[in-house]
Amino acid sequence: MRKIKGLRWYMIGLVTIGTVLGYLTRNAIAVAAPTLEAQLHITTQQYSYIVAAYSACYTVMQPVAGYILDILGTKVGYAVFAIMWAIFCAATALANSWGGLAIARAAVGAAEAAMIPAGLKASSEWFPAKERSIAVGYFNVGSSIGAMVAPPLVVWAIVAHSWQMAFIITGVLSLIWALCWLVFYKHPRQQKKLSDSERDYILSGQESHHQIDNGKKMSAGQILRNRQFWGIALPRFLAEPAWGTFNAWIPLFMFKAYGFNLKEIAMFAWMPMLFADLGCIVGGYLPPLFQRLFGVNLIVSRKLVVTMGAVLMIAPGTIGLFTSPYVAIALLCVGGFAHQALSGALITLSSDVFGRNEVATANGLTGMAAWTASTMFALVVGALADTLGFSPLFAALAVFDLLGALVIWTVLKNKPAAELEQTPAAPAAEPVRS
Repeated sequence: MRKIKGLRWYMIGLVTIGTVLGYLTRNAIAVAAPTLEAQLHITTQQYSYIVAAYSACYTVMQPVAGYILDILGTKVGYAVFAIMWAIFCAATALANSWGGLAIARAAVGAAEAAMIPAGLKASSEWFPAKERSIAVGYFNVGSSIGAMVAPPLVVWAIVAHSWQMAFIITGVLSLIWALCWLVFYKHPRQQKKLSDSERDYILSGQESHHQIDNGKKMSAGQILRNRQFWGIALPRFLAEPAWGTFNAWIPLFMFKAYGFNLKEIAMFAWMPMLFADLGCIVGGYLPPLFQRLFGVNLIVSRKLVVTMGAVLMIAPGTIGLFTSPYVAIALLCVGGFAHQALSGALITLSSDVFGRNEVATANGLTGMAAWTASTMFALVVGALADTLGFSPLFAALAVFDLLGALVIWTVLKNKPAAELEQTPAAPAAEPVRS
């Protein structure tokens, strides 16, 4: 059988396409929001309930989806969830009130909860440790590509046909991808088109907790009692409201703050997502660069990326100081880059810290923490945007990320969870340093 050179990059490309389509279905509601407000007589607060319904179900399902993925495996587990979110997205077209939209988006959120844990699990299977942040950066870029494609595609569907058609199109595209995933995805050990040299390169470059499948698996309770988990979960809790705001509120922010019409939203709303793409890719290459430049280990290199992103998030926090919509868009572009760089590092840390048998579960639990905050902040935006304005809310996001950077340095140790558990207690006079 003919071998395919560099097959691991094709696999992460397949994962990336799935993330693109997942975020396309997610962001369709944000782009359609001004139209939905007009045609279905939805208020800003009611729109926040729709966003919160999605976020709440996504939140609750994160650890459940991760657990199911660890049981069913990446191939079957991801396909099941993708088929469900495709069907639920298309069914959004049947809604005729904000309540109907909330139910439909809640179902989409529950199914899409598997997207990031599945992508991380696939990355941990197909890439050695030194390349994993690059792989995560590439599949995470799909989140911003999907958000970038959504404005022109959804506006085109609305203008050419109706808002309902936007959800039907995005749902059908996701269904096609899910079927392709079932056909093409395999673990490196079972992939016959993978060369022996590349298989050895992948497997020999993985940490011991990813190489060995001994059947042992941390329970959810053990993960929750692990300090390393909280060193990732708390920063994700503080960082995720920014990405939730970027995905769900930028079109409506442009409409309400600057009076942009639907076509102007299509012209400009994708720009922060383009820079978010760059943040995903650049953020993936930074950890190995920091390792070479500063001689730090893998986990410390991720911490440096998180810190850099948190500092750059100060830019969108200053939106209230300027009156020009174009300056606001530029600052949001910096924010998109910053958030996706730090987000990729935070997501990858789950695979650095936890083993192959619990990586999706651990990532699902950290994702639950993240989306709990995103859900809460969506409700805050809905309650205060029309009275307080968006500017103080963007400033709060910058403060959250800076706090997250502080937490990751003080809570997260520089070793995998398994190594910390196996490290014997040191004498009081000679404390163990990690």
